[in-house]
Amino acid sequence: MTGLPHIAARWVGVPIAMHPSKADIMARAFGPRVFGAPVRQVSGGEPHAALLIDPMQDAEPDYARPFVTNSVAIIGIEGVLCAKGKWVGKNSGETSYEGIMAQVAMAMQDPMVKGVVLEVDSPGGEVSGMFACARAIQQLAAAKPMIAILSDMACSAAYALASTAGAIIIPDTGSAGSIGVIALHASYAGMLESEGVEVTILKAGARKADMNPYEKLPDDVRDRYLLELEGLRVKFADMVGLHRGDRLTKEAALATEAETFSGEAAVAAGLADAVADPHEALAAFIEEINRA
Repeated sequence: MTGLPHIAARWVGVPIAMHPSKADIMARAFGPRVFGAPVRQVSGGEPHAALLIDPMQDAEPDYARPFVTNSVAIIGIEGVLCAKGKWVGKNSGETSYEGIMAQVAMAMQDPMVKGVVLEVDSPGGEVSGMFACARAIQQLAAAKPMIAILSDMACSAAYALASTAGAIIIPDTGSAGSIGVIALHASYAGMLESEGVEVTILKAGARKADMNPYEKLPDDVRDRYLLELEGLRVKFADMVGLHRGDRLTKEAALATEAETFSGEAAVAAGLADAVADPHEALAAFIEEINRA
């Protein structure tokens, strides 16, 4: 067996908008299974479902429907963020952009929903799908009042989504930021050599085997990929500046250098608007929405 290549493909050699400490934990906790240790194949499981031919809001309306209380829809953005909801599963500590967008669409269409709360507690996740999801949430925020309430953290991709809301409320121990992009490259070159295994890479196209795990990362490949990551960081900061306006401009977002901030420090840096208990913030928003 060669581990779980379908999962490894989402982690290695692709940009990830995730807090680096969480990326490190994932790599150490799941690396042996995902990146190549022998594992027992389990039959069945959820297939890799198509996004366009099997839209979640049609196939699974109950799962996709947001929780609504007192005319306020609450959309959860929790755990690691991934592109597709059916790719790993619903109970694996992940939230998919597909699922978030399905809930956003339902909240937009529901005339009983007067306001929206994003409940955010996530270290971030995949870049793939992040910008599209943020645009969808921003359209909902333009149509109905929306705030983001952090129940703990909104880092990297999770902050990208939270930034679309009209206001971001953070608890005193919560954290926000990490406006940056990270990528992982695993090299088995030394391990394979020690085992007497020589891998010959046959390729058609000079760049076809870039970022492969069987040789050390060449300097030119590393430098080219770093430029790509920096381009994504700038696009990320540009989107945050568009959503946050003068509270956190593009230049200010870039100046954070992907640092995270907690509580009052996040407010002072422009990443959040107020420090409050999540339950109190929700109650105040519900009262305000129903007073209007």
